[in-house]
Amino acid sequence: MTFLDQLREAETLNQSMLCVGLDPEPSRFPTGITRDAEGIHDFCLKIVEATADLAIAFKPQIAYFAAHRAEPQLERLIARMREIAPKVPVILDAKRGDIGSTAEQYAKEAFERFGADAVTLSPFMGFDSVEPYLKYQGKGAFLLCRTSNPGGDDLQNQRLASVEGQPLLYEHVARLAQGPWNLNGQLGLVVGATYPQEIERVRALAPTLPLLIPGVGAQGGDAAATVQAGWRPDGPIVVNSSRSILYAGKGSDFADAARAAALATREALNAARPA
Repeated sequence: MTFLDQLREAETLNQSMLCVGLDPEPSRFPTGITRDAEGIHDFCLKIVEATADLAIAFKPQIAYFAAHRAEPQLERLIARMREIAPKVPVILDAKRGDIGSTAEQYAKEAFERFGADAVTLSPFMGFDSVEPYLKYQGKGAFLLCRTSNPGGDDLQNQRLASVEGQPLLYEHVARLAQGPWNLNGQLGLVVGATYPQEIERVRALAPTLPLLIPGVGAQGGDAAATVQAGWRPDGPIVVNSSRSILYAGKGSDFADAARAAALATREALNAARPA
């Protein structure tokens, strides 16, 4: 089964385009959760248990674990995800971007150590920074394309004078991912929800690729505009929401509050799906 098949299966099973991002900040944990590596595991596990039937994917951000020496806890967490939600893929948000043997080690980390189904990558060192990940059959890689941060304009929105048609850099990345780089149908693109017009442009250039779309929720992205710009019957979207779900509640009922927030977001996304 390819990663794209996994996404489609999860989308159908849970009737969802919602990706639950796992960005655990111990300083924001509710009372009763310790602010250490074990607390990170326990907090995220409660969120996963509460939202497992509502998500198309989970997206743990590795920096939030590594900064607190919680990589072993991330390994255990992903293993538990396999038991709780075996058909919901895990996207490791690592944004790696290196070449050669270093890229091979990063790929091994993502797919062998952590057991992720997909990983986020920076493509700006070229195809040889992406290729090592594509050697893992059935695994996926989402390339940064048009990100949700304002500073994305510094590079992504610049024209390439030496490329035919002088596309913007993000447009060129989208064409490469849809075309010559996508050797085994394993690639997707990261596009921010804060730029719905750019989502629409990326979708036009990459009509069948899965799009990972962060920025709905705390970052202010509009759910309806995101779906209308990006969703296609043959091109799934994975709309990430992290903080607005993780920290929806501050008390002992935080998991129930997270479920309610995830359910509301899932329904808002589904309501915007074109008929």
